[in-house]
Formats: sequence, C-alpha cells, structure tokens
Amino acid sequence: MDMPRITFIFAAIFVVLGVGGYFATGAQSPTALIPAIFGVAFAISGAVATRHLQHGMHAAAAFGVLGLLGTARSLTKIPALLTGGELERPAAVGTQAIMAVLCIVFVVLCVKSFIDARKAREAASA
Repeated sequence: MDMPRITFIFAAIFVVLGVGGYFATGAQSPTALIPAIFGVAFAISGAVATRHLQHGMHAAAAFGVLGLLGTARSLTKIPALLTGGELERPAAVGTQAIMAVLCIVFVVLCVKSFIDARKAREAASA
C-alpha cells in the first residue's frame, strides 16, 4: 500500500471538502475551511513521508485522529440531518460528518499499513 500517495489523495479530498463547503454556504464562516486546513496538513505529512516514511505517516495518522476527535460529535446528528430534523447549521453537520468518516477510513488504512510494515520487518529479520 503506497500510503504517501493515499495521504495526498485524502489531502485533496479534504481541501475540496473545505473549500466547497465554504463556498456552498455563501462564504459566511471561515470555520468551513477547517477541512481544507487539515488537507494542507495531510499534504505536508505526505510530502514528509516521501522522504521519511515512518515519521510522515505517523504525523498524518495523528492528524487523522485529531480530525476525527474534532468531528466525531457530528455523527450523532446524522439521523436528524437525514430526517429533516431541527439543526442549527445543517451544512456544517454534513461537512463535519463527511470529515469524520474520511478520518476514520484514513486512520484505519494507516493502522493496517503500520501492522503490515511491522510484519514485513519481522519476516525480513527472521
């Protein structure tokens, strides 16, 4: 699994999510750009990972966990969003929920990659 490349893909998705959410809500709140900021952090981590794989990917995984921690609460509001319930900022809830799911997927991919790398090291030393 080419994790630096996957990190760049997630970085692009986060930037599109943040910028798209910002303009879709009428450019009213700069906080809508938070996913884009995470996208930039992912891109930097991916760039570091191209030279120092372990350090870059651990940083990217940490950003994924931080992103998840910051957006996980929005997942509890998805039922209200889907059923048309009362929400103060439905676009923000949707964007945060998408970011939370993306962070979960990314962190799972990172953990799998870390486990695979450890098994490969152990197999090479055996």
